[in-house]
Amino acid sequence: MFPDDALSDDKFLMGRLRLLQPARGYRAATDPVLLAAACPARAGESVLDLGCGAGAAGLCLAARVPGVVLAGLEVQADYADLARRNAQRNGMAMEVVTGDLAAMPKVLRREFDHVIANPPYYGAGGTPSPVAGRDRAVRVDTPIAAWVAAAGARLRPGGWLTMIFATPCLPEALAALAPKLGSASVLPLAPRIGRAPPRVILQARKGGRAAFRLLAPFTLHDGAAHDGDRENYTPGANAVLRMGGDLSAAFGRDGITPP
Repeated sequence: MFPDDALSDDKFLMGRLRLLQPARGYRAATDPVLLAAACPARAGESVLDLGCGAGAAGLCLAARVPGVVLAGLEVQADYADLARRNAQRNGMAMEVVTGDLAAMPKVLRREFDHVIANPPYYGAGGTPSPVAGRDRAVRVDTPIAAWVAAAGARLRPGGWLTMIFATPCLPEALAALAPKLGSASVLPLAPRIGRAPPRVILQARKGGRAAFRLLAPFTLHDGAAHDGDRENYTPGANAVLRMGGDLSAAFGRDGITPP
């Protein structure tokens, strides 16, 4: 487990959420906040966060939608411990199980209304991080297709999968949807207007039959280029990343109503 002096206490959503994170290691940034904002969950519905890390995505979702029933699966025991601590210190309930999605723990072999995931998407090559926990959190060990399959197995009929990952992973993820998942939509995340989106959010429904949709990009920053050490989020990105707004509306439908 991480000793207290190896942790930072970080504010998310303008301080509505405070998360303990390792000062050296994998640290949540914008991806889990965007993932949480895109999940169309409602109060009383169950949500499984695959690879929950220190709990950022699930707890950001609970901050926006009080009353969701959270569970998380995390392969690294020290990060799972942080997720439990973070849930407790923010006054939220979250069942966190240590285990591998390739061998789903028995306690999580049940149906959920939603599954969310922010899987690792850096390839196996290159120089590994000197911090082992960070390297495992960001480098692909289990293929994206296996994440999609694990999510599909845990969703109830009509339930929704929401994932965020690097754009090059999209073909593999889309190919893995059939036969259980359909009604897929992809939201590209562009750093600036006119810039290619390095990440996407994928949403799909168990048993869905609607046509695939590629949505207009969601732009994160104003201006053509970085212009100094300051935030320059677009109004839409500011509403999501700082104010905890709902990004699921960008998908153009009520995520609970059949398409």
